[in-house]
Amino acid sequence: MSKSKIERLFDQGEFVVSCEIGPPKSTDAEVIREYARMLKNHVDAANLTDCQTAIVRISSIASAWHCLEEGLEPIIQMTCRDRNRIAMQSDLLGAYSMGIRNILCLSGDHQKFGNHPTAKNVHDLDSMQLVNMVKRMKDEEEFCCGEKFKNHAPKDFFVGAVANPFADPFEWRVARLEKKIAAGARFIQTQCIFDTDRFVKFMDMVKERGLHKKCKIMAGVTPIKALGAAKYMKNNVAGITVPDELITRLEAANKAGGKDAVREEGIQICIEQIKMFKEIEGVAGVHIMAIAWEELVPRLVEESGLYPRPALKE
Repeated sequence: MSKSKIERLFDQGEFVVSCEIGPPKSTDAEVIREYARMLKNHVDAANLTDCQTAIVRISSIASAWHCLEEGLEPIIQMTCRDRNRIAMQSDLLGAYSMGIRNILCLSGDHQKFGNHPTAKNVHDLDSMQLVNMVKRMKDEEEFCCGEKFKNHAPKDFFVGAVANPFADPFEWRVARLEKKIAAGARFIQTQCIFDTDRFVKFMDMVKERGLHKKCKIMAGVTPIKALGAAKYMKNNVAGITVPDELITRLEAANKAGGKDAVREEGIQICIEQIKMFKEIEGVAGVHIMAIAWEELVPRLVEESGLYPRPALKE
């Protein structure tokens, strides 16, 4: 099998759209398949989260298989929290053998936030080491221990990582991004962006170092559902900044029409952001994290002017 669809779309110069699917806390794979059927014509690929917020769910690799069966290209997320390097490489070989090409490397949320807070974490590798391990498997055709593949190395993995322009210290964010690119990341998905001014400054630093020419950067967006959620993120969630003017817009909507008006205002803000990010030099795509609101994704894509999605050239 050849390179992934999104790698080829990036190579064509297309503005790539991905979204996120949260697998269920059960064996009900039909949940994933239904989302895949709903999303496959509106996005170029979908992330399958790896037990997000440290809560047990269907694995990202099994979820990716269900997406492939329904015609939606998957991006598997792999966290360092739950596996050592032996298990990670084994899972990667298995994923590749099923036709999965995109992998997003993450540290993973701490287990104390999930439904097994006394579980032991692993963190044999950190996310940057995981990126480099996959790069060596594909480019050097060797395992983490240095042993060479005798045949069938996973040469076409498309390796991604995440970046958070909103954590402090701000000036270090681009340096950390540069290290991930040097380790082997070929695409980056950012933390959800609410503070667009700070993201523009981040991209200015990215362009000063020429990083946008070495790696495809996808801007992360999240539609806000509720005024209370926006205020909670502003005041309590580290690594996310929510500007006062955004809160003011949501408060005005709430005063005019209640929670339904707030939801609509949150959707319109998200659409405005996507249109803005598409015009920023160095932004190669957008990653939509609807967070249990997957059915909204087709509307966001259509009203942002990103539909229909481009076809692959021969």
